[in-house]
Amino acid sequence: MKIKIAPSILASDFSKVGEEVKRLEAAGADLVHCDVMDGNFVPPITFGAQMVKAIRPHTRLPLDCHLMVLHPETHIEDFARAGADNITVHVETCDIPALFRQISSYGIKKSAVINPETPVEKIFPAAEEADMLLLMSVHPGWGGQKFIPETLKKLETLKNYCVKIGRPDLDIEVDGGVTEENVKEIIAAGANVIVAGSTVFRSPDMAATIGRLHG
Repeated sequence: MKIKIAPSILASDFSKVGEEVKRLEAAGADLVHCDVMDGNFVPPITFGAQMVKAIRPHTRLPLDCHLMVLHPETHIEDFARAGADNITVHVETCDIPALFRQISSYGIKKSAVINPETPVEKIFPAAEEADMLLLMSVHPGWGGQKFIPETLKKLETLKNYCVKIGRPDLDIEVDGGVTEENVKEIIAAGANVIVAGSTVFRSPDMAATIGRLHG
């Protein structure tokens, strides 16, 4: 499967985020990961649909919007109309089938995600309809955390389940603590979409770092 790198703009310079997404595209990123936090589901507040609308004209890359919010159903339309290409919602916060129907009604992709403390089996029901599944490999809320090693076993279990149900090519994304040092074992465990914020934006050579993350 193709390895896709989805740098998180949470680690970018918000004072020039339009330029930052242009840099990502030029450096070979595959998606732009947008970490949306509402101050309720997770303590911090990051940004909302207005940020997505603002950066949309600056890149042709798909915008991968991860909604770490309570009541995501109240935000789907705003993000869809702002230019999101994929919306990811938490198993812990909503009725996944209902949210998937809502997201699909706007003609965009839909994904489900679970937090580190949630058993991987909780995301299995979403695998039939999802365009992507995401495993958090840190506790959501802040960038720069260390990768939780137990995520590797969850990745293997999820990958095996996807093969079992006849969806071996379903994208599996990992978000949190990914570095050039651990990306190979993350990919070997079953992930093919890699969210990397600090690793990419703090690199002195963004293109070289993205190239190495691609493998």
